[in-house]
Amino acid sequence: MMNATENMPDPIAVEPPRVYAGCESMLGGSCLTLEDLAGEDPRMLRNVRCAYRIADTDIPVLIQGPTGSGKEAFARAMHLVSRRAARPFVAVNCAAIPETLIESELFGYRPGAFTGARREGLRGRIAQSSGGTLFLDEIGDMPLALQSRLLRVLEEHQIVPLGSDSACAVELHVLAASHRDLREMIARGTFREDLYYRLNGLTLELPALAERADKERVIQLTLAAETRLHGATRTEREALECLLDYSWPGNVRELRNVIRTALAICDGGVIRLGDLPGQISAARRGAAVVSVVPGAVGRLSPQGRKELLLTAERAMLLRVIDVNGGNMSRAAADLGVSRNTLYRKMKRHGIALQTCRAAGLR
Repeated sequence: MMNATENMPDPIAVEPPRVYAGCESMLGGSCLTLEDLAGEDPRMLRNVRCAYRIADTDIPVLIQGPTGSGKEAFARAMHLVSRRAARPFVAVNCAAIPETLIESELFGYRPGAFTGARREGLRGRIAQSSGGTLFLDEIGDMPLALQSRLLRVLEEHQIVPLGSDSACAVELHVLAASHRDLREMIARGTFREDLYYRLNGLTLELPALAERADKERVIQLTLAAETRLHGATRTEREALECLLDYSWPGNVRELRNVIRTALAICDGGVIRLGDLPGQISAARRGAAVVSVVPGAVGRLSPQGRKELLLTAERAMLLRVIDVNGGNMSRAAADLGVSRNTLYRKMKRHGIALQTCRAAGLR
């Protein structure tokens, strides 16, 4: 029997990421620099050039990109290269705070402002960020009524805490982010157009991990960052190739979670194919099936060819659904079939819709 350490590639050799202590990000729990985040992708390099040029200005920035693409990590890196680096970076996830609490969280309140309020009151997130950076994540999920009040704060640089009659001056610099199409929301009447233009001094588009020209470097950087936290680890070549082939619908966040889990369950400090989630290794097996050469197909029996076609079709379905983030309408359009036909094919191949949703798809 082959020893588990034989034919093993050398540990991934990448330059250790430059980090700032005490500042969490998506890779390894520390803040990466703008250069680290840019890597070698042309779009990210352009984003970094723009970020450097306006870092010390008061121009608001809107960071757009799919969920898990590193919008907060980019915002933190921008804060750290600005003249505000020594002041607070205050992040507010507009999608995570209940609608009934977001107003008090943002603007704060005076003692006794409402039933259940703290006796000492609360200094809101906007006031906490004064002189530093306020990061409004998932701004598209902010309730419409609260958007009006936020717009006024951004224009007047003053806040009025709940239960107070007097305004407090704040020194604001705002970075906002969303995975939603805010222009489409404006057309539907669910996002204020005037707030959009107030936040959109400059828009930076972060690409999905699958679209990055340096996807391999990002994967290696994430491996290196997580290895630094968990100790020396090696990655089997087949497992690494599997990570490179996968389309990562959850982007960097999914990548980080997959690697963390693999590190936790692997034996002997070696990440193997079996340590990766089923949908990732299945995509690798599907790619291998599709790549069978015509000469080999000709030597198969009729039954073997039929099984090969069925396996290839199943792999293609999984791949297209994965690439489209589980959006069945887009997957069906890419395949040139109706949604009903796609569902029939999924049923034929034993691809459960519930399985897609459990994997983070929809």
